[in-house]
Amino acid sequence: MNLKKNWWKLLACILLFNTVTNGFLGQVPAREILNETIRNLYFHVPMWFAMMTLLFISVIYGIKHLNNGNMKYDVIAREAAHTGVAMGVLGLITGSLWARYTWGTWWTQDTKLNGAAITMLIYFAYFILRGSVEDEQKRGRLAAVYSIFAFVMMIVFIMILPRMEDSLHPGNGGNPGFNKYDLDSKMRMVFYPAVLGWVLLGVWIMTVRIRIAAIEDTIHGLSSRQDLKTL
Repeated sequence: MNLKKNWWKLLACILLFNTVTNGFLGQVPAREILNETIRNLYFHVPMWFAMMTLLFISVIYGIKHLNNGNMKYDVIAREAAHTGVAMGVLGLITGSLWARYTWGTWWTQDTKLNGAAITMLIYFAYFILRGSVEDEQKRGRLAAVYSIFAFVMMIVFIMILPRMEDSLHPGNGGNPGFNKYDLDSKMRMVFYPAVLGWVLLGVWIMTVRIRIAAIEDTIHGLSSRQDLKTL
C-alpha cells in the first residue's frame, strides 16, 4: 500500500481497531437501563453518520452527472448509495438489538425508527428504478433526480420529524441527548474517532466497489470509465 496516497485507509484501520477494542473492553459509565448496552453507541450511531455521508456523496455526484452527462459520476453516485444503504441496514440491525435490551422489544412505534425504515425502503426503490431502465444515460439522469428526493426525505424522516413528535431516542421528542447525561469524557475519546473511522470505512468500501465496476466495464468493453480504477 502506498502510504502517502492511502494514509486515510491506515487511519481508518487504526480508528476502528480502537473502536472495537474499547467498545468491548473499555470502561463505560454505569447508567440505569442502558447498563453495558451503552457500548453500542460506538457502533450504531457512527454507522448512521457513515450512511448519511455516503448518501450525500451520492447526491453530489448525481448532480454532477446531471450537469455534464459523464457516466463516471453516475457510477460513483450508484456505489456511494449502495454502500450508504449497507451502512443504514447495519444501523437498523444494531439499533434493533439496542432496543431489545433497553426498551424490551426489537421494534417499537417510534418516529425515528419508523422513519429510518421508510428511508431504507425509499433507497431500495432507487435501486429498483435503476434496474428498470436499460438506457444508460436515461437511467443515470432519473437516478440522480430520484436521489435528491430520497436524500431530502431521509433528512425529514430521521432528523426533522423525530424532533417534532414524541420519540424514545436521545435528543429527540424532548429527550436530552447523550452528550448531556451519558457521554462522559472517556466515551467522547472513543465515540468521535469512531464516527470518523466508520465514515472512512464506508468511503473505502465505496472506492473498492467503484474500482470493481471499472473492471467490469473493461470486461464488457466499456472503456469510458476506466479512470475510476485509480480511486
